[in-house]
Amino acid sequence: MGVSVGGRMGGARKLVPLLDRLLVRKVEVATKSKGGILLPDSGKAKALEGVVVAAGPGGRSPSDGSVVPMTVKAGDTVVLPEWGSATKIEHDGEELFVYRESDIVGVYK
Repeated sequence: MGVSVGGRMGGARKLVPLLDRLLVRKVEVATKSKGGILLPDSGKAKALEGVVVAAGPGGRSPSDGSVVPMTVKAGDTVVLPEWGSATKIEHDGEELFVYRESDIVGVYK
């Protein structure tokens, strides 16, 4: 499953992550407290969760080279690492991030 992105030729192309990679849209951090008070940037929590937009088919087994299926799928809400090696992709003003499945901390059920 992939996400459509605009191509240089004007048409839409489908972006499909390879192997054990996930395309993630980070969840917006609240800018107001529950009581309605606007939070300054220093008071906001870092966005440590996101929604999987697309997932690759899975990684390769080191023993026999077979594909190990992904445990995370498109639509899952995941916990992201505070520090990590995500690759940032921008499209039409939207930020998407590519993570390896092993970098994901957990999945909300």
